[in-house]
Amino acid sequence: MSAARKRVAVVGVGTMGSQAAWRLAARGAEVVGYDRYAPGHDRSAAGGETRIFRSAHFEDSRYVPLLKHADALWEQLQEETGRELRRLTGCLLMGPTDHQQMATVLESIAEHDLDHEALDAEALAKRFPQYRVEDGDAAVLDRRAGFIRPELTIQTAARRAEQLGAVIHRYTTVREIVPVANGVEIRTDAGSERFDTAVVTPGPWVNDLLPDLPWEVDVRRLVSAWYVPTTPDAWFGEERPAFIRTAPTHCYGLPSPDGVSVKLGLSRALHRPAGDPNQLDRTVQPEELEIFSELIGRYLPDLHPDPTRLSVYMEGYTESSRPLVGPLPGAENVVLLAGFSGHGFKLAPAFGDIAADLALDGVSPQPIGFLSTVGRTEA
Repeated sequence: MSAARKRVAVVGVGTMGSQAAWRLAARGAEVVGYDRYAPGHDRSAAGGETRIFRSAHFEDSRYVPLLKHADALWEQLQEETGRELRRLTGCLLMGPTDHQQMATVLESIAEHDLDHEALDAEALAKRFPQYRVEDGDAAVLDRRAGFIRPELTIQTAARRAEQLGAVIHRYTTVREIVPVANGVEIRTDAGSERFDTAVVTPGPWVNDLLPDLPWEVDVRRLVSAWYVPTTPDAWFGEERPAFIRTAPTHCYGLPSPDGVSVKLGLSRALHRPAGDPNQLDRTVQPEELEIFSELIGRYLPDLHPDPTRLSVYMEGYTESSRPLVGPLPGAENVVLLAGFSGHGFKLAPAFGDIAADLALDGVSPQPIGFLSTVGRTEA
């Protein structure tokens, strides 16, 4: 590898792109980033002030080694910048004991010896009275978990990349990515630039930028809602973990860092199609709040039923819910990261590092075979 001699474009300096720019610049690559807005904007998936970090994984235990790699890089980025980007407050993973996702999270904990505490329904109700518990429920407290500050993280990673020599073109939309001999050409309204490789992290604009992508990325419009608790001590006392409930309705929540409200969110099945990502409908209709009201009435009765804040974002989902990570078919000098399906932010530093591996070396030592675009037939 000759990182110092490689020119690498990063297309989209958001959740993944800001981390890729940091990791590439840290290795001495000549990095040029492009973003249609600016790092830390609120028009895609990274808004809402908090996102969950966790070590245990519901979906697939193969993510756990990547989470451990991300964990170390979160610490490194905080140390390098002096900013608190993540706070470890724990995360409660709750649901019926016979639900598949509860079984998977227990398997991942056992396989990777993760720091956790198992709570039966009685212990859960006593220790965390803000949650209504049903027969057959159980919970796992993931201790190496908590919340991340998404907008601050993206701005901080991008700024760190610039300190290390990267150049970021803000409010510059990439119109086309063209493979050329021994490299790639990035075309914008201002002209074109040639690079050795490109890392493409377009978020919800993936289908616009890459209309011939052989995999479908379903872009959905998601709503986050903030509710004020009637007994704040239960939510903002000594223990204030984030939470995820698996069933019957998959949802999640995070006590706000300011100690005022609780942010709630829903899973993919409850998100509407986003349509044109350039014309996102950011108005939340009253009927969209019905599912939140039902969840509060059934599981979170301590929350006042009227939200104090609503925000709308976008996320891209693949059919398998596994992201697309690796070379773009027919363009070996283009590294694609897309379709993180709502659970990518906690892994962002790891994927940024993996993008740097692939852009500079063509391979990564991280276990990404189950996510790779190489030989992949399904999304």
